[in-house]
Amino acid sequence: MNAPPVFSTLGCRLNAYETEAMKELAAAAGVEGAVVVNTCAVTAEAVRKAKQEIRRLARENPGAPVIVTGCAAQTEPETFAAMPEVTRVIGNHEKMQAQTWAGLKAPDLIGATEKVTVDDIMSVRETAGHLIDGFGRHRAYVQVQNGCDHRCTFCIIPYGRGNSRSVPAGVVVEQIKRLVGKGFLEVVLTGVDLTSWGADLPGTPRLGDLVMRILRLVPDLARLRISSIDSIEADDNLMLAIATEPRLMPHLHLSLQAGDDMILKRMKRRHLRDDAIRFCEEARRLRPDMIFGADIIAGFPTETEAMFENSLKLVTDCDLTFLHVFPFSPRKGTPASRMPQVKGPEIRNRAARLRAAGEVALTRHLDNQIGQTHRVLTEGTRMGRTEQFTEVVFADDQPEGRIVQAIVTGTFGGHLKA
Repeated sequence: MNAPPVFSTLGCRLNAYETEAMKELAAAAGVEGAVVVNTCAVTAEAVRKAKQEIRRLARENPGAPVIVTGCAAQTEPETFAAMPEVTRVIGNHEKMQAQTWAGLKAPDLIGATEKVTVDDIMSVRETAGHLIDGFGRHRAYVQVQNGCDHRCTFCIIPYGRGNSRSVPAGVVVEQIKRLVGKGFLEVVLTGVDLTSWGADLPGTPRLGDLVMRILRLVPDLARLRISSIDSIEADDNLMLAIATEPRLMPHLHLSLQAGDDMILKRMKRRHLRDDAIRFCEEARRLRPDMIFGADIIAGFPTETEAMFENSLKLVTDCDLTFLHVFPFSPRKGTPASRMPQVKGPEIRNRAARLRAAGEVALTRHLDNQIGQTHRVLTEGTRMGRTEQFTEVVFADDQPEGRIVQAIVTGTFGGHLKA
């Protein structure tokens, strides 16, 4: 009997979720002995890493058919089809369809005359019907939205994911009820542009409506998290949930990208610097223990030193704790790739300075937790995360998959000790 497929995931949490769904689809279709690479397209570096991963897996699995999918496969199918290691390239919509996997059994796969199956992602009008019950051991990730209607000048992702589309609230609630019934204590809502959830549904509900509905209809859910959001789209009910719902976790990851108004305009973002600062101040006023992560791009085209300093100061002005720093990398086909570029060494220098500011901010947050008591969801016998998503390492064994009270005794290597 052939071995089950080997899966490799690159990129975001949503890709990881979809890999779990593909595993189920492949198993149901009887696909065996293949290598499946779920790619990311967020930067040119991500595409380079995808090619590197394909070559590595092909070497380690000689003779195995190699299937490439994900955002890079969607946006650059010809790039991967040209690789001698690659057997098939399938698009982001196709990868979530049962009939696709039914056609990927070994004889059909090896003998296929058509190497590329990638349709127009912009024509897709609904989310994939395949929902998995339980990605993660103790924390479950639930996809509630896919795609993006915005066209930031640096971003290729809408062309990999398509336009925004939402999972109906009733479907989300029923899935979360099943997850809680299986013993999951924490659920994370994920999507490409999460705060656009509901715009394509009857009555155009907002993300805050979904959050309040989940918390009301699933009273046994201990913790609800929302992943990356666009703060300018935070609605009244989301702010109400932040203020009044202790089961909504006090950690938000913000898609800020820059802290200079001119750069934000050239990025075609919908917020300005003061909007970001105002949101963080208001969210923390409503929930004093709220902490923020953020995505920030270093060295966007035309960025001067003074403009960069505005982004650097945003770490302090918004009191950010977890920084995801992206050195700007031009993506072919985006407006930003045609703008005057910042030189590579300067981009790397600015990224390093942002990361250093992020390390200072994280250290300050960790030091402030010493002596405090936290409710920690244990993800292993010696590791867990606080409500603010800060990692905790325990001195003694803990019951796995439980929420325990822990007193923070110190810090070590970017973690709390308890």
